[in-house]
This record gives sequence, structure tokens and C-alpha cells, in this order.
Amino acid sequence: MKMEEMASMIGVSRPVFQFLLCFVATIPVSLFHRFVPGGPTAKHLYAATTGAGLSYLAFGLSSNLHFLVLILISYGSMTLCRKRCGLVTFFLAMGYLIACHVYYMSGDLWKEGGIDATGSMMVITLKVISCAFNYNDGSLKERRLRDTQKKNRLFRLPSVIEYVAYCLCCGTHFAGPVYEMKDYLDWTQGKGIWTRSEKPSPSPIGPTVKAILQAGFCMGVYLYLDPRYPLERIGDPVYKSWGFIDRFSYQYMCSFSARWKYYFIWSVSEASMILSGLGFSGWTNSVPIEAQWRGAKNVDILGVEFAKSAVEIPLVWNIHVSTWLRHYVYDRLVQKGKRPGFFQLLATQTVSAVWHGLYPGYIIFFVQSALMISGSKAIYRWHQSVSGGKRMFKKMIMLSNFAYTVIVLTYSSVGFMVLSLDETITAYESVFYIGTILPVVFILFGSIMIKSKPHTSRARKVK
Repeated sequence: MKMEEMASMIGVSRPVFQFLLCFVATIPVSLFHRFVPGGPTAKHLYAATTGAGLSYLAFGLSSNLHFLVLILISYGSMTLCRKRCGLVTFFLAMGYLIACHVYYMSGDLWKEGGIDATGSMMVITLKVISCAFNYNDGSLKERRLRDTQKKNRLFRLPSVIEYVAYCLCCGTHFAGPVYEMKDYLDWTQGKGIWTRSEKPSPSPIGPTVKAILQAGFCMGVYLYLDPRYPLERIGDPVYKSWGFIDRFSYQYMCSFSARWKYYFIWSVSEASMILSGLGFSGWTNSVPIEAQWRGAKNVDILGVEFAKSAVEIPLVWNIHVSTWLRHYVYDRLVQKGKRPGFFQLLATQTVSAVWHGLYPGYIIFFVQSALMISGSKAIYRWHQSVSGGKRMFKKMIMLSNFAYTVIVLTYSSVGFMVLSLDETITAYESVFYIGTILPVVFILFGSIMIKSKPHTSRARKVK
């Protein structure tokens, strides 16, 4: 059977099917990484060559050339200007990525069912920026650093082979998750949580099987739902003839259907990271102890679908990118001695938007996300301001936060999917801009009507 025929059987184009084959191949490639003899150097060579080989098979030679540009930008800045290498790499690497997004019109290509290397470039861009910032942090005085900076800082410049392997290891450049250079080095050298000890070596079998089964289930759900809820229907005469409830319900199903594609991709990545051992994150304190694999997990499906508030979404969706944005954008914009505010949130969401590409739909979605999170925080403060004796009323407020999150997330995500300004405005207008009006109303309500009370430590943790 030809590749075109196999691709048509699952309803994808030949390039996408070719990518999926290479992407799934990261699972055995990651497994074999465990058995590479010869120490760390041999493991680095294996990671670099297999990563480059899979990229070549998936996208062609040009993909590795683009990856090389990003690697040279970062490595050159770390070599030549350590004191500014984080910022230099951030602007140059992000600029090169945006230029490639514009040149290849990647968003339109993905929307039409195609694929190119810009998705992998997005992951590598985050890796090279974080490594440069961590090398920069290694030259700073400890009192100036946050705990995460102390944990991830690098005191020496990684070798070229270490750096290339870090960027391409285990196919994580295909779809993530993003991890730190220090964790990669500790893993290959058997240090930190990967040090051999009296505890048994964590078995990857059970978690890997679970991740693979989850991937298969997610792909099945996506292939079932996607043809039944085509995005193109939004805006056609039949759609316009429906009432508000039907139009909004259709938007919800389009968003719900699309999420399963991402669940599938991240489940495959999770299986690869677990099998390699890089996804290991330590042991539980329970008896008996159990291995944890948070380093491999990039999404919590139930956490997304049943998020109690919009604040929880970044903690359960594209988890490692959200963590990256927190550590390398949000936290670094907060001046010492001051509390973060809406500016830091909006700036972080804007960086996330342009990282995806310069499409109006992306930018609108992430601006909407900033509003959505701020509105959800206002509802939370309202919940906290109600006295403990009004339990039923407090539960109603919690339920309203859940409903608010579902409504605004559904509304906002349509822009992320349709991309163009006209289609985004048409979709938003068809549901009377409900997802823009609700956050603004709650933000204004929170600033005018709700009297702030001291937050408990639990409240601060949730926020």
C-alpha cells in the first residue's frame, strides 16, 4: 500500500502522514537511548544524529538548516557576550522564528492540513533561549536570583555536541515538552534525581503503556469528531440561520474536537520522554514510593476539560511551555519588590502569540486569554470575599467561574483556529462578543464592587 493511500485512510495529507510516522518513531528511538554504550558523549551523539535524521525524514534538509541557524544564534551569543546572551538570543531567535512563520505562511499551511518545520523551530527556539538565560544567570550573584534561576543556572558553557543533542534529543523538538539544559546534562551524566541509589530504578513500562493507549484513544476521538464539525461551517448561511445557543454549541464542539489532536500529539511525546528516562521527576513521599513523570507530561486532559477557573488552564495545557513563559517572560518582567499585574500577564500572552505566528487570530486569542484569566481572578476574589457562613452562595460562585471559563475559552479559541481577522470577527460577532464582554464585566465588577480581603496561603498558591 502506498503512503498516499495510507494517509487518505486516516484523512490526512501525505506530508502529515510522513511526519506522524517519524513522530511515532521517537518512541523506539527514545527506548534505545537507554542502552547506548560509551558514556555521556556517546549518548549526545546518538541524540543529535537520531534527532537530525528524523527531522530530515519528516521535513527535508531545510529543516536542519533552520535548526542550525537557531543553534548558532544562541551558541554564538553565549560565547561572545555572556552578560547579555539571554536577551540577545531572545530577540534574535524569536525574530528568526517569526520571519520563518511569515515566509512559509505556516498558520495557513497548518489550517489547510499541511505541515512544515516551523512547529519544531518553535520548540527549539524556547530551548535555546532558556539555555542562554541560564548561562547568563550563572554569572550573576546568587542574591539577585529567584529559586528557579538558582536551580537551572549554568556555570560553564555546554560543548557543541551537548548543545545540539539537547536541542534534538528524543524527538522532543517535534512537539515538546521543553526541558532545561541542566536537567538534560544531569540525565545523561547520571546526576541529580538520576543518580543511582538504593531506590529501585523507575520502571517506564506502566506509564508508557498508559500514554500510548491514551494517544490511541485521543486520535480515535479526533478522527471521529473532526469531520462532523468542520470549522469552515462557521459563517456559512446555514450557521447564520441558527439561534445563539446552536451557534455557540457548534463553536464549542469545534474547539472540543480540535483539542483531541493536541492531546494525541502530547501523549506520544509523553511516551517517548518516559521511555528515555528524561521525563522522570523524582519519587512520591507515599508508601510504597512511586515514580513520578511530570517532566514528560504536557497536558492533563481532565484538568483542561473540567478546569474550575481560567487560572488553572496554563497549569494543565501545554504545561511546559506555560512554565517556560512563567520563568523566562512573566517573572523576569516583575521588578524586585513589586507585585506582578496585568501588564506582565498581557506581555507574556503577547510573546506567546507572536511565538505561534503573526496571525490576527493568534494575537486576539492570547489577548483574550489575558482578559479571561483576569476575569477569572476577579470571580475568585469575589468568592474569597464572601463570608464562610454562605456556603451555598460560595458554591454558586465557584460554579459560575467554571461556566465562565468554558464560555470564554470556547469563544476565544475560535480565533486561534480560524486565524484570519475577518473570520475571527465573524465568529465572535455571531455569538454577540460574549467572550469579550464577560471578562470586562467581571474585571470592572471586581475593581469596583469587591472589597479585597487578605488572601490565605492557599489562595496565593492557586493564583
